[in-house]
Amino acid sequence: MTALAPTLQAFFTDRLAGQLGASSHTVAAYRDTWRLLLSFVAARTGTGPARLDITDLDATVIGAFLDHLEQHRGNSVRTRNARLAAIHSLFRFAAFRHPEHAQLIARVLAIPAKRYDRTLVGYLTTEEAAALLAAPDRSTWTGRRDHALIQLAITTGLRVSELTGLAGADVHLGTGPHLLCHGKGRKDRTTPLTRETVRVLRTWIAERPGDPAAPLFPTRTGRPMTRDAVAARLTSHALTAASRCPSLTGKVVTPHTLRHTAAMRLLHAGVDLTTIALWLGHESSETTQIYLHADLTLKERAIARTTPTGTPTGRYRPTDRLLAFLEGL
Repeated sequence: MTALAPTLQAFFTDRLAGQLGASSHTVAAYRDTWRLLLSFVAARTGTGPARLDITDLDATVIGAFLDHLEQHRGNSVRTRNARLAAIHSLFRFAAFRHPEHAQLIARVLAIPAKRYDRTLVGYLTTEEAAALLAAPDRSTWTGRRDHALIQLAITTGLRVSELTGLAGADVHLGTGPHLLCHGKGRKDRTTPLTRETVRVLRTWIAERPGDPAAPLFPTRTGRPMTRDAVAARLTSHALTAASRCPSLTGKVVTPHTLRHTAAMRLLHAGVDLTTIALWLGHESSETTQIYLHADLTLKERAIARTTPTGTPTGRYRPTDRLLAFLEGL
């Protein structure tokens, strides 16, 4: 057996699961990266993945794989960088187990993440959010569930994985209503609920099947909704809402759009970035600054508060002959 196979196995079982306690989402993302990479190298070399060695994965091969992701699989630069991070993580682990490959490993670790243009975040205006909330048919069970889910997403800014992971017991509607969610990076946080959200959730929980440990937003079979199911429901409701709110036409509404909408609502209400970062579960308030760049209204308010300089318009005319001579050169 080559050195790569046991190293890869130890990386997933000992390093990710045992030492780091990585989440299932992280393990799945790293697994998919290495499955793609090994398949790519096997197709190039004609060697089965189980027989590949570390020497088969030098910097040239990794670079070709990253180009393949962008040019042939149509991946974005962000996805390309995420795949590279997964590769770097294993090679850092391999550096301690196989010092004989130190030079090859160093060259792979030297491959940089690619810079890319950051697009402005998309979010819903007050009118668009109201139209989306009104879109689900609340005469049906699924419509009432979707309405409650959208209401909660827009007012709390939870990630889609946090929404689908909620159980009935995580919601507290008594004095100081709030919910507990298990967020990214295995961090728990508490998020307060508005009165309107409390009213909607109280109605939904009374109808929702299952015990307190059951999913807050289940499918008809009682299982948690998947990320794809939530995204598909939002797309459907956005199409319905566009008939009454034309500005939604052509706008892509995803679960993360609702998260951005919650952040922009807080920003417009005057909440500072540090509080919004805590609210959203960001590790750093620098991540939250994307909302400042996206908000034209705040920029317009800022420029409206500036004091005109009072400088007269017109071209500069030198008052000295020597300066006039130099100006004319």
